[in-house]
Amino acid sequence: MHPAPSVIIFTTLSGLGFGLLFFLSLGLPDVSGWVAFVFFAIAYALSVGGLMASTFHLGHPERAWKAFTQWKTSWLSREGWCAVIALIVMGLYAIGVIFLDQRWSLLGWIGALFSLLTVFTTSMIYTQLKTIPRWNMNLTPAMFLSFSLAGGALLAGQVRVALPLLLIAALVQILYWKKGDKALEESGTNLGTATGLGDRGTVRAFEPPHTGTNYLLREFVHVVGRKHAEKLRIISFVLAFVLPVILLLLPFGHFFALLAVLSHLAGVATSRWLFFAQAEHVVGLYYGKR
Repeated sequence: MHPAPSVIIFTTLSGLGFGLLFFLSLGLPDVSGWVAFVFFAIAYALSVGGLMASTFHLGHPERAWKAFTQWKTSWLSREGWCAVIALIVMGLYAIGVIFLDQRWSLLGWIGALFSLLTVFTTSMIYTQLKTIPRWNMNLTPAMFLSFSLAGGALLAGQVRVALPLLLIAALVQILYWKKGDKALEESGTNLGTATGLGDRGTVRAFEPPHTGTNYLLREFVHVVGRKHAEKLRIISFVLAFVLPVILLLLPFGHFFALLAVLSHLAGVATSRWLFFAQAEHVVGLYYGKR
């Protein structure tokens, strides 16, 4: 898949934002007044900023509101509803924490639930696509949720919680890469099944479908060199998990905490680029790209 900057920004920032909202809804960190305002402002900036970035990948962003009518069948619509509910509920919860020094626990639990549901529904937009075997597996929502919780714990300054969550997210990432690399092959999809001619013998392309590029090639066929991908995986893994864990194990300091957050953010963004760039859409079989 073409790794569009808008969807990379969307999946990276919104996951961190809703992860932070999850911890804030549980009263972590235990802050109020202007300090709480700063935490909620960061969470909303990441969440809303990520959601806004996603609209730039739409052909007609002005029609995005129509997605809300398809909640029965569309994970994109369900994501929109969950995000709106989470943001409204957490907005009310934030008012109590910031201005009244009150924590309305019921709103907090509802906000926590819908914050996680937002991340889950985002992941299901990709998981449901059988045409992309690398996404069509249970590890995709596991990766989105583990990344969101680990990043949220980092932003919330919850070191004791962030350390195990980072280790869990790192393990999920390794498993996702390992299983994803075999997904297209194990799906049984090839040029024969793609054309429906496989029962007649081995199918091969005589000539390309056309001489120039087209929308399908631009949007759904993106080839990343193996060596290039391996280097980016190492970079993303070190930045997202290894370096933040090392920094968190050092004597606590706000500078180290900031470096851990920035490192994790850069690592997740790199991982998200690979998430899209390495996603082999089966349409590539028609063009001899897989």
